[in-house]
Amino acid sequence: QVQLVESGGGLVQAGGSLRLSCAASGSIFIIYSMAWYRQAPGKQRELVAAISTASITNYANAVKGRFTISRDNAKNTVYLQMSSLKPEDTAVYYCNAHRNNYDYWGQGTQVTVSS
Repeated sequence: QVQLVESGGGLVQAGGSLRLSCAASGSIFIIYSMAWYRQAPGKQRELVAAISTASITNYANAVKGRFTISRDNAKNTVYLQMSSLKPEDTAVYYCNAHRNNYDYWGQGTQVTVSS
């Protein structure tokens, strides 16, 4: 079992930056692939960025060049650095831990980008 707690969301103006953090506990962090998803009102949850156990990253096209995912295995934490934020980035952002057929989710953190 993995427990995930996100932090760092908030209200920011378009063009601004935020850094989300996701602290993991309860299991060996390094064995999990980690990802950030988001869900806007009335839309399906979508993958934003992912980082493998070998720190290989991939990004949704909508955030490439603006967002950076990273992990600190010593701190059991994954980060999402978001820059050049746009109103369409407004959503609840969820942290995900994945291994084999198991997925664990955080409670989500709200990011609101004003125009």
